[in-house]
Amino acid sequence: MKANAYAAQSAATPLAPFSFERRDPEAHDVCIEILFCGVCHSDLHTARGEWGGVLYPCVPGHEIIGRVTSVGVDVKKFKAGDVVGVGCMVDSCQVCTPCKAGLEQYCEKGNTGTYNGPTQETGENTYGGYSDKIVVREEFVLRVPDGLDPAAAAPLLCAGITTYSPLRHWNVQPGQKVGVVGLGGLGHMALKLAHAMGAEVTLFTTSPGKEEDAKRLGAAQVVISSDRAAMKAVRGAFDLIINTVAVPLDLDPYLAALALNGAMVLVGAPAEPHKSPSVFPLLMKRRTLAGSMIGGIPETQEMLDFCAEKGVVSDIEIIPIQYIEKAYERMLKSDVRYRFVIDMQSLKAEAAAA
Repeated sequence: MKANAYAAQSAATPLAPFSFERRDPEAHDVCIEILFCGVCHSDLHTARGEWGGVLYPCVPGHEIIGRVTSVGVDVKKFKAGDVVGVGCMVDSCQVCTPCKAGLEQYCEKGNTGTYNGPTQETGENTYGGYSDKIVVREEFVLRVPDGLDPAAAAPLLCAGITTYSPLRHWNVQPGQKVGVVGLGGLGHMALKLAHAMGAEVTLFTTSPGKEEDAKRLGAAQVVISSDRAAMKAVRGAFDLIINTVAVPLDLDPYLAALALNGAMVLVGAPAEPHKSPSVFPLLMKRRTLAGSMIGGIPETQEMLDFCAEKGVVSDIEIIPIQYIEKAYERMLKSDVRYRFVIDMQSLKAEAAAA
């Protein structure tokens, strides 16, 4: 079926209108009209070839909210008219140990990304959510609970699950102390989610002007990480720190802020390595330095249900797709609070007028 989209034809060209054929739906497939798509830093990095291995043309977008238009004969969980989500994956091998455990993001064969593939069977490229429609197998489609604003729910499919997953894996409980490093798309969701879980949340930032916003989003306090005295005052204080920053850092001051058995989890992906941490801060209090990547399909559904129960969505700025290059420029300047979301009606209107 014909799909309209915006694509990058190379790392050096801006995103522009692009038409292509979506695969023919099969018995297990769900056909989705895309309503909204969040704009992730990964979209920018991939479109501009900064992470390597990009197949062009590239249609980014993996924070998708849409409406089911039809389903295959073997689909059991969805019907036409349902509001659904599609996140960072559209397939995996489904037979390896992680997949069987609902951890498809760690598929031993490699999961199939919503864009920039490769597909499991043929190795072909996949095209993402900066488009008007998508076809996804039932197992990788998520139910969007009633009450969640569809536009503001879109970033939950990446920014939300990326921060929810480590909070759940490290079993955050009410009253525990959680630190969040950085206040961007990921950081603002980490604040909201940790607060909704009952944790006492602290934002670490280099920007003194973010205190008011951080407290609105759920932070109990803000620590200016460039202030050595402020960092010294919180040594040994935190059960968990979620580090969302995508630039290289000296990790030692944050490791020193962990309590006995505390963990710092890296979810931001810098283009350059972090400075290698000192060993003694890890040894002396049995601290852990770890990483985490999105979440599996069961956990992502759990996250959406949790957000509906707690009234948690992303802070967004809705844009037309024709604004995407300007949005990328603003993202590089951290000039968004806190996630751009594309209204796909803008794409449909443009295609209809063409």
